[in-house]
Amino acid sequence: MPDKRANSGQVLVLNCGSSSLKFALIDPRNGDASLGGLGDALGHSAPTVSWNIGGEKHSAPLKEGAKHTEVIEFVVNHILSGQGTLLQAISAIGHRVVHGGEKFSHSVRINDQVIRAIQDCVALAPLHNPAHLQGIEAATKAFPGLPQVAVFDTAFHQTMPRQAYIYALPYELYTEHGIRRYGMHGTSHRFVSERAAAILGKASTDVNIISAHLGNGASIAAIQAGKSVDTSMGLTPLEGLVMGTRCGDIDPGLLLHLGVRLDYCLKEINDLLNKKSGLLGISQLSNDCRALEQAASEGHQGAQLALEIFCYRLAKYIASYHGVLSKVDALVFTGGIGENSAFIRENVVSRLGGLGYQTNQARNLEKRFGAEGHIESATNGAPSPTILVIPTNEEWVIARDAAQIIEGDNSTPSAQSTGGG
Repeated sequence: MPDKRANSGQVLVLNCGSSSLKFALIDPRNGDASLGGLGDALGHSAPTVSWNIGGEKHSAPLKEGAKHTEVIEFVVNHILSGQGTLLQAISAIGHRVVHGGEKFSHSVRINDQVIRAIQDCVALAPLHNPAHLQGIEAATKAFPGLPQVAVFDTAFHQTMPRQAYIYALPYELYTEHGIRRYGMHGTSHRFVSERAAAILGKASTDVNIISAHLGNGASIAAIQAGKSVDTSMGLTPLEGLVMGTRCGDIDPGLLLHLGVRLDYCLKEINDLLNKKSGLLGISQLSNDCRALEQAASEGHQGAQLALEIFCYRLAKYIASYHGVLSKVDALVFTGGIGENSAFIRENVVSRLGGLGYQTNQARNLEKRFGAEGHIESATNGAPSPTILVIPTNEEWVIARDAAQIIEGDNSTPSAQSTGGG
């Protein structure tokens, strides 16, 4: 196996889900990926691994019940074994970690203290953090001696002020149990806010951005002078926008009604809110926005209603964040839906006419499949506020952070207790 080597090489980025593992080999200088792939259905009867290397796509079955360790072993022993140059170029492993609680406001070099801190946050992300720990353990075995770095989804939002992250609950629930808004998708919001500033020709500290990350999971963030000051997801990824299968904001009294009046148990409530709601629950058809747009165009009323609610809720959040920020330099759409659905973008922006927003139809239709740029209109009198479509690149952020940390090894940041704000 490879030993620790010069810090100028590639970073192997690992994103471990509960039953999946996304991997990519990234050049931290420019974000280019020489390898990308996915281990899927892990722990089940028919797990697989698929990958793209040198522009060629491949796939292979894994043994029944294979988990994260087997995927990493497959990457090393089967995918990279014949690619000696790539294998020897790996200088670090970068891990996406969903929840770091209040312990981390920056990416960090992984050590025993960091592993314990990730374990302490398992209750806040019970499906994700255990998988990340498995990935860290598997990478340690596969790449002994290589430095590993954790990049936290929650870290970017640790700059939120107290009024944004404290719930209106008895205060001891925060001080004794850490119950507060944490937010997710921080790596994506961070990337697109920095990229938006570059497009506008300004430093990230000189612009205010509303960033909408829209996919099967969706969140929105208010970013002032390069720092998150509010976001829609909360203690868990369930709060906020309507999502693929998650309900987003609801009346908390609904939980009591489900349990007391309708006799739902806690597991049934959890499954209902996380797996059976959102676009899927409303439409009774699909959680895939593409399928819903097609069905809606053909007259499917459930699909039409699901998309209307999705756009309405997002527009409300965007409007509310105008009250959070002193000014708004750009509204940014990103994520699978945000980057590719001209229909969703137009539907949302059409609800924001009172704030001056309007799209240029031709530009909006052009911005799909990785296209980046402006979609606002400058016609009909006063020009619209800036609206940008920016494909996110969380893997590049993870690779970049990992490279910067190992290059500054002697001053590597450790877990920081931010006190929340």
